[in-house]
Amino acid sequence: MNHEPTPTGTERRLGDDEMRTWLPVIRLAQLLPQALDRTLRDRTGINHAHYAILVMLARPGEARPPMSEIARVAGLSRSRLSHALDALGERGWVERSACGDDRRARSAHLTPEGLAALRAAAPAHVAQIRELVLEPLDAAEREQLGAILGKLLPGIEAAV
Repeated sequence: MNHEPTPTGTERRLGDDEMRTWLPVIRLAQLLPQALDRTLRDRTGINHAHYAILVMLARPGEARPPMSEIARVAGLSRSRLSHALDALGERGWVERSACGDDRRARSAHLTPEGLAALRAAAPAHVAQIRELVLEPLDAAEREQLGAILGKLLPGIEAAV
């Protein structure tokens, strides 16, 4: 039993209980994106950020997602998103165009070839998500994980 005093938030180190929670979180945050990226690259030739961009552009509806939202989901800066869109454009998967009257604002849309590439990559990606994250948990644990992440993400997203 740990008899350390409960931290007040001003201590310079995490307590033992906090470390037992934090270490697996940081390992998951480091390793899961690497595993997803490696599998996508090996099986489909698409990296995880490019896959996320294709997914965002394939969302149903006429309104295209704003570039800032695509960058956030893909985990890219606006500059890196622009380079990624250029790379996807070179493959013929994405086309970029001016938004309305403002020639400086740009939007992107998926080409039929891009949609085909996304559809070809999706089974490997979905299978790995199930294998690594969903199947090891029962239904109650998946619900708990979703609730926990739902509590954590707003503060994390606000910090970046």
